[in-house]
Amino acid sequence: MAIYAIGDVQGCYDSLQRLLEKIDFSEENDQLWFVGDLVSRGKKSLKTLRFVKSLGDSAITVLGNHDFSLIAMHYGVVSTHPSLKKLLRSSHRDELIEWLRFQPVLHVDKSIGVCMAHAGISPQWSLKKAKKLAHEIEIPLRGADPTEWLKNVYGNKPNIWSNELESYARHRYILNAFMRMRYCNSKDGSLNFKLNGMPKIKKPGKSKQIPWFMYPKQKPLPMRVVFGHWSSLGYYNDENVTAIDTGCVWGRQLTAVRLDTGVPYPISETCGNLK
Repeated sequence: MAIYAIGDVQGCYDSLQRLLEKIDFSEENDQLWFVGDLVSRGKKSLKTLRFVKSLGDSAITVLGNHDFSLIAMHYGVVSTHPSLKKLLRSSHRDELIEWLRFQPVLHVDKSIGVCMAHAGISPQWSLKKAKKLAHEIEIPLRGADPTEWLKNVYGNKPNIWSNELESYARHRYILNAFMRMRYCNSKDGSLNFKLNGMPKIKKPGKSKQIPWFMYPKQKPLPMRVVFGHWSSLGYYNDENVTAIDTGCVWGRQLTAVRLDTGVPYPISETCGNLK
């Protein structure tokens, strides 16, 4: 069985189908891992969501910030993005949202030594801690009516982890770390949500704001972390992490990475733009 991780699709259904042809994906024999952000901005979010859901056990997806916002739109917590109006008018709306909110925040596969989260894993967490905290926010999200919880977990603060955090503040940090994180402060590990440009990987110099995976006091993780979310970073791979958001919805590429053959290698499909 081949296992492929797929970067942020964001409603680019046609590009996804071309990429699956390129990797010769077999629903019966292979498995796809989606790093989140299945929807938003692209023209075919509804079709994308229905397709991934239809794959059943042949697909695993973790929630991205745009997927999470779609859930919040469904419950009237945030305003509807124009690209998602068709989806939210669809007769399949309730079924798809129900499926989406039961998708995990973090996926771990010990057999191949890889875990996946949309934005990454907070550098202060061990993998054991990350799994526990992911489950902690999955419980209220999957509750009978998550509206009140959704209303209280939007925001940029707190932006630094503490075991003393409680209630909504605690959940807000956990959510942001898994779904929105890019840069952190090199001294204290606090997250910076204002920066989203391309980092200086090879020569970071004395920059105070560095990619979360370069934090010098990072807790060591026993496996590779695959993530998306950071289109300006693009494809990046080192001994610890693999980033695969290559900006399809911005007219660049949609990327797949095979995970079960040792060293990951990218396979990409050129995408159209939003026009």
